[in-house]
Amino acid sequence: MTMNENAIAILGGTGDQGLGLALRFARAGRSVVIGSRKLDRAVAAVKKVVSAVPGADVTGFENAEATMRAPLVILSVPFEHTIATVKGIRASLAPEQIVVSMGVPLATAIGDRAARTLGVWQGSCAELVAALVPPGVAVVSAFQNVSAHRLQALDDPVECDVLVSGEREPRQRVMALCELVPGLRGVDGGPLENARIVESLTALLIGLTVRYQVPEGFGIRFTGLPAS
Repeated sequence: MTMNENAIAILGGTGDQGLGLALRFARAGRSVVIGSRKLDRAVAAVKKVVSAVPGADVTGFENAEATMRAPLVILSVPFEHTIATVKGIRASLAPEQIVVSMGVPLATAIGDRAARTLGVWQGSCAELVAALVPPGVAVVSAFQNVSAHRLQALDDPVECDVLVSGEREPRQRVMALCELVPGLRGVDGGPLENARIVESLTALLIGLTVRYQVPEGFGIRFTGLPAS
C-alpha cells in the first residue's frame, strides 16, 4: 500500500469533532481518510463529507487500515477509548508518522461531569498516547478546544486559536494544518508536557458553554502574538 503524502487520517472521524475536521480539510482540498472501529460507520461519514463538499477526496476504512494511508493521523476518540484505539493501530504505525492527540480525560469517562477532568499517570492524554506508540512515531497535542459545531458550520470561520504541543518539527507541521481552516490559528504550545494545561482548558470551556448557554461553543484567542 502506498501512503498518500497529502492525506490526513482522522480516527474517530465519525464523531462530531472528527467529522468537523474532515469537512474542513476536505474543503481545503486535502485528501481525507476517515477511520472507525466499524467500517460501515466510516463509510457513512464519508457520505456526509461528500454531501457537504461535492468532489471531496475522502475515503473510509477501519482504523488500522486508515492509519497506514496517511503520514499524519489524528486521534479524535473519547478518552476512554484512547488506549484501545492506539493499541489497535500500533502495528500499522511507521517511523516518522505523526499522531495528533485530541483526547481530553474528561470525568464523563467514569460517569461524572464533563466540566471536570481525571488524573492521568503520564500527565495528560497526549503523553499517554506517546507512551503507547512505537519508537520513531511523533505525538503532538492539538485541536482539543475547537468547537465541533463551529467546525461543521462550513460557511463561517471557526474563530479559535489552537495550542499545538510536541517536538518542534512535528508541531510546526500540525500548526500549518490550522491555516487550512478559515479562522483557525496555530499557536506554538511548546513541548508535549504542556498538553496537561491545554487539556484542562477543555473542561473549563465546557463549563462556560453550559453556564452562558452558548450552543455553538466557546473558542480561545490569545492577544499580543506577533504576526507570522
